[in-house]
Amino acid sequence: MDTSNFQSWIGRTDVQIDTIAPGPAQGLAAALDRDPDEFVLRSELPPLWLWLYFLPVVRARDTGTDGHPKRGGFLPPVSLPRRMWAGSRCTFSGKVRIGDELTKVSTIAKVSAKTGRSGEMVFVTVRHAWTRGGAELMSEEQDIVYMGLPETYVPVEPLPAEPQHWEEPAAIDPVLLFRFSALTRNGHRIHYDRAYAEGVEKYPDLVVHGPLQAIWMMEAARRRAPDRQVAAFTFRGVRPLFVSDTATVCGRTVLDKLDLSVVKADGGPTMQAQLVWA
Repeated sequence: MDTSNFQSWIGRTDVQIDTIAPGPAQGLAAALDRDPDEFVLRSELPPLWLWLYFLPVVRARDTGTDGHPKRGGFLPPVSLPRRMWAGSRCTFSGKVRIGDELTKVSTIAKVSAKTGRSGEMVFVTVRHAWTRGGAELMSEEQDIVYMGLPETYVPVEPLPAEPQHWEEPAAIDPVLLFRFSALTRNGHRIHYDRAYAEGVEKYPDLVVHGPLQAIWMMEAARRRAPDRQVAAFTFRGVRPLFVSDTATVCGRTVLDKLDLSVVKADGGPTMQAQLVWA
């Protein structure tokens, strides 16, 4: 696909201000079966939970048939119908506390096209920076991928299983997917509308959110080192995870880094990540 028409989007910036209220954090804690009362005024917000804030408010008339906002606006109007969050590279340089007022600046950094086994794809990289009083607390390079819809679902062959130092089961059910969609204002129908997911996007079942899997991995790592601070976290999707799958969150230490993954019953990962401690 020719992306020359989209190069003018590079450098486009969006600025938002939001207060880190307790409600969204308490909602995610409850959805993950944690005590919501841990998240009150001045409590520290866990890494990645900023994804619960600075969310778009989209009118019904401006919503596409897939549940996403209609194409155009801040993001370039890529015509390929399937849009997904492919992965991110995050850094953490300060603590966020409930009650803080933060500023988020988002900038289109790159638009590129490539051809893969699923056909044409367009990648849009967006840089996000969250600051308090001018001091950066978190930054992220987010990769959004656009691609065509298949005629039928073709499973992705699993990558070879890796030896792990620890693992824990991941709880997956339709209610969790619905609650996470609501908490992140993610209207994409593949996460809650089975008829759409199967009939239009040709998935065999409801799809588990990529950022939910990233939070599973982050929280599993932090439970094993509660006194350590995270400096960097990188993740990428490998293949879809479905609500009917059995999944495990796994980790292994390699030198000074922690390799993390969400693994299906066949032993292959659906998402891979790397965490660096401060």
